[in-house]
Amino acid sequence: MLEIETIRVSYGQRLALDGISLTVRPGEIVVLIGPNGAGKSTLIRAVSGVLPMQDGAVRIFGQDLLTLTARERARYLAVVPQARNLPPAFTVYESALMGRTPYLGWLGQAGAADHDRARRALERTHLHELSERRVGELSGGEQQRVLLARALAQETPVMLLDEPTTHLDLQHQSSLLNLIRSLANERQLAVLMALHDLNLAGLYADRVALLVGGRLEAYGTPHEVLTEQTLAAVYRIPVHVMTHPEYGSPLILPDGREGPRG
Repeated sequence: MLEIETIRVSYGQRLALDGISLTVRPGEIVVLIGPNGAGKSTLIRAVSGVLPMQDGAVRIFGQDLLTLTARERARYLAVVPQARNLPPAFTVYESALMGRTPYLGWLGQAGAADHDRARRALERTHLHELSERRVGELSGGEQQRVLLARALAQETPVMLLDEPTTHLDLQHQSSLLNLIRSLANERQLAVLMALHDLNLAGLYADRVALLVGGRLEAYGTPHEVLTEQTLAAVYRIPVHVMTHPEYGSPLILPDGREGPRG
């Protein structure tokens, strides 16, 4: 469904992404991992159309997104950004309804179907009880869920998420990622998501893309990518990788024995 082909992005003279190619199939979650500055957020922004590419293509259902207007592109993919950039004076409900913008007519009036989809998005993200609250009154974790609700209301076949668990506690991390997993299965969404937490990547990803210095270092299942040898070389610390006793996913533990004492 989502095809990323040899993307190259530069910041001035610095090459930020160097020929990145990968695919995300319907119902699949592909998680981007890598050290700080590896290019995870840059890739998300390039695929969404926010950053211009020097080379490469992004296709959904074979449609080249670069040939589309911003409104047309917003019907194919929704973005949950890293920063909390929602207007603080809007209510939670109004913010979710913004996800319907690509479908509104020239008068910009939301119809009954648009309001229904916004309400359902709030219910799925457990925000319906906060629908009349101002966004500026919410916690960071609640604002992150509002961003997800807005993306759900958009009803696109592809969803891009840039570090969606950053402002969430453990309970809401699990709740949000379980919801994304359910949506990928139910709606056959193609999900591309950047995460710092390697254990969350191992638990929720169907495939993992490891970026290092703007290049695709490894790409495969969590067990193929999240190995002791690969992670130790990339993150430059010794790690232990074992199989989670309940979920069967890779469980990564840094080896703290080399650290300072005292």
